[in-house]
Amino acid sequence: MPSAAPGSPAELTLTGDAVLFDSDGVLVDSHVQVVESWTRLAGEFGLDIDRLLTELVGVRAVDTLGRYLTDDRLVAACDRLEDLEVETAGGTVPIAGAVELLCSLPVGRWTIVTSATRRLGTARWRGAGLPVPDRLVTADDVTAGKPDPQPFLAAARVLGVDPARCVVFEDSASGGQAARAAGATVVAVGQQPWPFEPAARVPDLRAVRVVPGEGVVLAITLGP
Repeated sequence: MPSAAPGSPAELTLTGDAVLFDSDGVLVDSHVQVVESWTRLAGEFGLDIDRLLTELVGVRAVDTLGRYLTDDRLVAACDRLEDLEVETAGGTVPIAGAVELLCSLPVGRWTIVTSATRRLGTARWRGAGLPVPDRLVTADDVTAGKPDPQPFLAAARVLGVDPARCVVFEDSASGGQAARAAGATVVAVGQQPWPFEPAARVPDLRAVRVVPGEGVVLAITLGP
C-alpha cells in the first residue's frame, strides 16, 4: 500500500507508483448532461427517472438499466443512452484542478478508470479539454463494473504496477469500494457518504499537487 505520512498539520503525503482517476465527478463535471440524457431515456423507455438517478452514480449504465430491462430492450436502451450522452458531451467541463494535476503527473504513471464506455468517456474528456492517456480502462474493458475491483485491477495491470501501490481518486461509494477491494489507497472527491473512511477527502483536485520524490508523491491539503 502506498505510504502515508503527515507532511504538515494541514497536509497529507501519499506515495505510490501510479495514480488512478475515476472520470465523472472527479475529472469532469457532467451532472447536467447526465440528468438530461437519462431523463430523456426514461421517458422513451417508460422508466422511473427518480429511481434511476439514485442508482446510476459510479456504475456502468448496463448494470443500472439491467435491473429493469432485459435482452433486446436492454441493448437498445444502452445504445440510445450512449448516443444521448455523446450528443451532450460538448458541454462537459473539467473539475477544478483536474487539468493542472493531470499535466503535472509523469507520463505512464496515471490513467482513467471509468464506468462510461470508451466512446462516451473520450467525448467528455475532449469536451472538457483534458489530456487522455493512451492506456485506460472503460466499461468496454471489463466484465464486472464497480463496486467490483476488476476495473482497478485492470488499470494497475495495463500500467504494470501493483494495485497496492496505486492511489485512487473516486467520488462515488461504489467506486471507492472497488478501489479499496483492489488494495489501493483511496481519496474521496466530494461529499457523498461512503461506508468506510478514505485515506483523505478533498472538495476537488485543487487540493492535490505533485511533489518531488521517488515514484509518484502527492501532497493533499486537508480540510473543507
